[in-house]
Amino acid sequence: MRILDILFRLLPSKTIYAHCDIPCGIYDPKPAQIAAATVLKMVQKIGELPKENPTVNDRNSFVRMVMVKEEHAQICKKELLILWTDYFKEEHLEKFPDLHDKFWKAAKLCSKNKQSVDESSAQELVKAVDEIAEMFAESKK
Repeated sequence: MRILDILFRLLPSKTIYAHCDIPCGIYDPKPAQIAAATVLKMVQKIGELPKENPTVNDRNSFVRMVMVKEEHAQICKKELLILWTDYFKEEHLEKFPDLHDKFWKAAKLCSKNKQSVDESSAQELVKAVDEIAEMFAESKK
């Protein structure tokens, strides 16, 4: 045991995060839905900031809201890609022939929402993710 303790102290380590590539059965669209809703909320809050004569605090809030918006757009994309590539299988294509198109467009909306502050794009993202969540729920029946 002591040798391992010494090795752990000597070798540089880095925490890594990953989703398993084995069929663990723990899939849920909720994280993507929460992330998409966060993107929308941040866009709405950005829109509420003063347009003229912003204070330092207003500018600080703007920067923080943009960071959160972009972070959650990326989280949404990551969660969608996990569902698309790990959960949905070939047999789901019979029931959902537009499955690939829906995921592809939703992932593109994630990118669009990272690039801009546009409420209609954020609403489209929420709608797209909700449609995918409905497909997911239907696939579980």
